[in-house]
Amino acid sequence: MSNEEQGVVGIVGAGLVGALNAIYFAQRGWKVELYELRPDMRLPVHRESRRGKSINLALSERGLSALRATGLDLEKTILEASVPMKARMVHINGTQMSQAYSVNGKHINAVDRARLNELLLDAAEEMKNVTVHFEHRLLQADMDNNNLEFMVANEEKRVYHHDLVIGADGAYSKMRSQMMRRMRMDYNQEYIDTGYCELSMPPATGPDGKPTFALDPNHLHIWPRHTFMLIALPNPDYSFTCTLFMPFQMFEDIKTEEQLIQFFTENFLDSIPLIGEESLKKDFFANPRGSLVTVKASPHNYEDKSLIIGDAAHAMVPFYGQGMNCGFQDVEVLHQILDRHHIKPVSKSNRIEGLKEALDDYSKTRVKDAHAICDLALYNYYEMSHAVTSIKFLARKKLEGVIHYWFPSIIIPLYTMVSFSTLPYSRAIERWHRQSHWLNVAMISTTLATASLVASVGFKYRDQFLPTVRSAIDTMKHLF
Repeated sequence: MSNEEQGVVGIVGAGLVGALNAIYFAQRGWKVELYELRPDMRLPVHRESRRGKSINLALSERGLSALRATGLDLEKTILEASVPMKARMVHINGTQMSQAYSVNGKHINAVDRARLNELLLDAAEEMKNVTVHFEHRLLQADMDNNNLEFMVANEEKRVYHHDLVIGADGAYSKMRSQMMRRMRMDYNQEYIDTGYCELSMPPATGPDGKPTFALDPNHLHIWPRHTFMLIALPNPDYSFTCTLFMPFQMFEDIKTEEQLIQFFTENFLDSIPLIGEESLKKDFFANPRGSLVTVKASPHNYEDKSLIIGDAAHAMVPFYGQGMNCGFQDVEVLHQILDRHHIKPVSKSNRIEGLKEALDDYSKTRVKDAHAICDLALYNYYEMSHAVTSIKFLARKKLEGVIHYWFPSIIIPLYTMVSFSTLPYSRAIERWHRQSHWLNVAMISTTLATASLVASVGFKYRDQFLPTVRSAIDTMKHLF
């Protein structure tokens, strides 16, 4: 005779995705054990140590949808502490050019990673069926017996039993490596030769003597320099979090403060008075150099025993602002699939009925979308650092935007599909490829039509036109 007990889920990693997943499972009636390697980040003693280690986040519709679905008004709380960004502001040769994200005025939101993580941990801990274990380092996972072994702060080993284990422990996931020992998981890890360093732009002083933003706060500011770039995202305290992206060798070549100031003078001159020379020197040499890695894994589950989610399953470079949004959407999609398979939080003889089929369905659904956004994020580094300065790129964007404005169902910009909808990533990219073909045809046709018109007008008025052309040629010969 089988015994029925409340289902227990163990979630390894109490970052953004792990904490949100804990909330979802608790709302489904599961008993949730949430494990985190680090100490409680909300304690004042640990807040200062976080400085300089994280890129600001851009919260968009996929992430907002997942927060909204909790019914806890989490999206409203975090939006109150965010800054809306309606466009890119491209800085070139001392000038600024705004490039709107949407012809309809839609925007993304600059949020602080730590603030959002603290909010999610608070919400999770308020639930009676959630227990958070800090300073728990995963040693090994016994998949067949559903046990996790941890080393805790006092060097004591502890073993916990669960009906399902979820790895939300980041790009260098211990849970993923444990799963790979028990299954045939395709796995790819790829670094790019670009590192990053966080810098800080302090508030400016307004005419009234009060703090204000040094730059337009409703933009994501970019200084594109083809193989490297500087970006700046606004914070509610009137500061900007800046991130310098460039090849590691370029970082290594800057060894002195004089070399640093010379480099910024040559490439980001207008940013120096905004950041401040002393702050620039301090942050550049004190803050760590981050690496940028893409991780792809398939499948995401091992039978009905375990699952990886978020960066543990699909880490991506930050250039599309979708890492967090994709991870949050993982959670929402997972629970939609659990609903579709009618999974109940009841364990019968240490098994959850129908769980394997549900997790297999999740992997089949999510892997292709995760891989698609990983590839797209890499492409967007080229766009942000180089293409935004191209006349051809801007003309194409303008044409795309005009068609979308007047015929919104015919042409939808890729950025709109990715950032302002919840359409699966793979379907968004498929549609983008189809649209690109017809946009290219339209641009070629327009160019040919214009050329034909110019040629016909020139032929009709050749007697007046040709002497002018000959005169211009003679002038050029004289000059050169």
